Amino acid sequence: MIELRDVHKAFGSNHVLRGLNLTVTSGESMVVIGGSGSGKSVLLKNILGLIQPDQGKILIDGQDVTQLPRDAFLARFGMLFQGGALFDSLPVWQNVAFRLLRGSLKRTWDEAREIAIEKLRRVGLGPDVADRFPAELSGGMQKRVSLARAIAAGPEIIFFDEPTTGLDPIMAGVINDLIREIVTEMGATAITITHDMTSVRAIADRVAMLHNGKMRWVGPIAELDTCGDPYVTQFVSGSPDGPIETLR
Repeated sequence: MIELRDVHKAFGSNHVLRGLNLTVTSGESMVVIGGSGSGKSVLLKNILGLIQPDQGKILIDGQDVTQLPRDAFLARFGMLFQGGALFDSLPVWQNVAFRLLRGSLKRTWDEAREIAIEKLRRVGLGPDVADRFPAELSGGMQKRVSLARAIAAGPEIIFFDEPTTGLDPIMAGVINDLIREIVTEMGATAITITHDMTSVRAIADRVAMLHNGKMRWVGPIAELDTCGDPYVTQFVSGSPDGPIETLR
């Protein structure tokens, strides 16, 4: 479903991606791990076409992303942003149905509201939440609303950017379980970027370790702890000692 071939991206003298290769099969949940500044968010932005690679190709379902009509292309994606990114001035249901009220996916307001309430129910929120505003919700509820928005249009591909950031361990576990259930239920292809190893183990079918602009290791979640790669081992264990340089 997603293939990156020898992708390079630099910002001035800062070479973020240095010949990155990655394949994500249809229906797979891929989790990308790596240190801060390793290029995980740049990877997602390149796939979405928000920025263009300096070199290499990105294919979605075998088609070069630069050759696809933008509206139809983006309609295939859902996105859960790190900070939630809800619109403060819109009630919850309009946040969830944002894409359904605009563009090629446009529905009537009644249809969009009905879908929004159903997606809220899917993430464990009742219809009473629909007319509230984001500021009236807890952080965990806001994250659920963001998840409902990500799946509202029935996307084929969903990106999760640090989905449990800022949540307590119990709510983080709830969100992880919801992501796993929903991705499986929808048959969607998913890429999650996270530092949270609990999320990695809960969400991933396969894991990719991004370091120094390249995929250091890619493999099934069952092999994460025994892969033998010193970079992966250091990152997973959180040890300050190892090949990954740390500030002391």
